[in-house]
Order: sequence, then structure tokens, then C-alpha cells
Amino acid sequence: MTLYVCASCEHPLTGDLLESEAFPAGDHLSDYRIAEPRVAQGTYAINYNATLFILHPDDVPGTALHPDLSRRAGCCGLHGQDGPNLVCAGCGAEVATKESDCWTDNLVALIAAAVVSHTQSQS
Repeated sequence: MTLYVCASCEHPLTGDLLESEAFPAGDHLSDYRIAEPRVAQGTYAINYNATLFILHPDDVPGTALHPDLSRRAGCCGLHGQDGPNLVCAGCGAEVATKESDCWTDNLVALIAAAVVSHTQSQS
């Protein structure tokens, strides 16, 4: 199990998560609906170059929306194209980008350089 915390203040950003593979991106662009999440709740995947950890949108309770409204653009959700749009709820450090718009994937991408992982073995 892995728990991610803010690298700046050690505030917990997630609960315990299991590593998994991301689901393939779906073809949802034609009907203006939010896509299914790229990973199952309670899991995370590592992107191809290990700079991001891909999480289910509901698995980041220790985050808050970025105070800069220009980071929160989108029509049906957040498109995530204007830089990190989630901050640590403890100290306000930029920690992730959420994509949840009708034309984007549905995920949260934790920035590897902004977080620290704490791994515990399962008993």
C-alpha cells in the first residue's frame, strides 16, 4: 500500500493506494460526457516516464482547488490544460492536475516531484 503526502509539508494527500495499470483511454469525445476514470478507485498507475502518478479523481481528499481561477477552466469539468489545478490542503503547494472535462481523460495526475510516497507492506 502506498500513501502520498505533500513534499513541502507532509500533509496526507491520499489514502492507502495499490499500484495498478491505467485503463485505456475511451472514445468519449463525440457525446459530451465525462469519461470513466482511467484507474479504479483505491489504485494508482505510474505514467510512462515516472513523472506523474495517475489516480482516481476521488482518491485525493487532502487536496483543494487551486486559488487561481484561471487554472480551473473547462466546460463540463476541469480540462487541466493551464497548469496544476490542485493544491495541498495543508500548505497550498501545487501538487496535481485534475482532468474531468468532456473532452479530456478523467483522472488526477500527482506531480512526482511535489509528493513523497510512503509504502507499507500488506499483512
